[in-house]
Amino acid sequence: MKKIIFSCFILFLFLSCKEEEKKRSFDLLITNASIVDIAKDQIYEKRFLAISNNTIQLVENMEEIEEYESSEVLDAENNFVMPGLWDMHVHFRGGDSLIQENKELLKLFLAYGVTTVRDAGGDITPAVLDWKKSILEGSLAGPHIFTSGTKLDGENPAWEGSIPVTNSEEIGKALDSLEKINVDYVKIYDGSLTAETYYDIIDKAEARGLKTTSHVPMSARLLTAVDHGLDGVEHLYYIAKAGSPLADSLSRAGVGYQMMPQIAESHDEELANEVYTKLAANDVSVTLTLHINKVLANILKDDHSKDSLRNYVGEGIQKTYQKRIQGAKRAKASGSNFKEGLDELFASMVVPMYENNVNILAGSDSGAFNSFVYSGESLHLELEAMVNSGLTPAQALETSFINGPKFFGLEDSYGSLEKGKIADMIVLEKNPLEEIKNTRSIKFVIKNNKIYTPGDLLKNLNN
Repeated sequence: MKKIIFSCFILFLFLSCKEEEKKRSFDLLITNASIVDIAKDQIYEKRFLAISNNTIQLVENMEEIEEYESSEVLDAENNFVMPGLWDMHVHFRGGDSLIQENKELLKLFLAYGVTTVRDAGGDITPAVLDWKKSILEGSLAGPHIFTSGTKLDGENPAWEGSIPVTNSEEIGKALDSLEKINVDYVKIYDGSLTAETYYDIIDKAEARGLKTTSHVPMSARLLTAVDHGLDGVEHLYYIAKAGSPLADSLSRAGVGYQMMPQIAESHDEELANEVYTKLAANDVSVTLTLHINKVLANILKDDHSKDSLRNYVGEGIQKTYQKRIQGAKRAKASGSNFKEGLDELFASMVVPMYENNVNILAGSDSGAFNSFVYSGESLHLELEAMVNSGLTPAQALETSFINGPKFFGLEDSYGSLEKGKIADMIVLEKNPLEEIKNTRSIKFVIKNNKIYTPGDLLKNLNN
């Protein structure tokens, strides 16, 4: 009898060990998740995600959870889990004295669920590259950074730190310097570039396999730039200009940005649709920046003294806001504020671009000198502006964490919560597919296998 009991005990231990051997172990398990699928505009309830090495290893029904274990478990409590947001147009700049204040903005981005940013050029590139490396290594809390390094401009650059180019030789040397520091793309500005030099930059970057995005000099033609290989357009001025039959005559007259009221008045929907079709056919991405246009157009009317986010922005960066304010005052005195009245035109362009399959990118243009456009929060306001222009919440979110990766050819690594994708994600208390403002209901941010709360990230920030 004792022998039988002992044998049964051994068999029990053997089966128990076998059961334990079946369990797979992960770095992090997120349980009881309602997964947000933007592409299908659906919610999948009662799921869990298994994460190791910052990569999603499994997405399964909660019924299967007993087969797995992890050193850390986050109960999502049936809240909504979706990929982290991408802000595809930000700036880190202001010179060496503002490096630390710019660095503090990294936490502000994360606190608002922005896990990836595309830096569109500044004058503190060495610091930005250091942050990028530290974030990748997991030693610094912040969004992953794609950067253009310094911008390319004409003989008299509009922004500090830009590289002036006026001929082919200078363009070659500028691109050499950018390749040397391994930038992610090339940003072209329109401060003093001639049309010929502008096209030449695109040609030479294209020959090296470098992506280009730009402001388009008012003396140049957008669709000609597309023929040369332009990959992205920053802001809607140039798209709007291409959709006006007056564009070429106004360009020849050297009117510059002051042509925009006439461009708005002469907007031709049929011509604009031809432009959108060509942009889509050539995989040209367009960053709308609707929110900042509204903020800067009304900068002398709106009271920003009590903006809650000002408390999280350094005094040095806040001082840079005066440049835009003084510029608006000069424009008002001269009667030439070209930004006023463009909101309606730009909003009317959003749905037709989407319907014509243009790769629209969500970008805030936040950073020093761009007054009262706060890092993190402004990306949410940009998404809200898109919805107010006619997109659904799912379509607006698509412009962030689906189209952002698409610009860099990273669709296989980002854009959804599936096996093999990078595990940058946010947990929301409210359904973002029902109301775009629900993207603000952030409970947790997961980045580099670490779990953050907005409160912890904002604690003591610039206070």
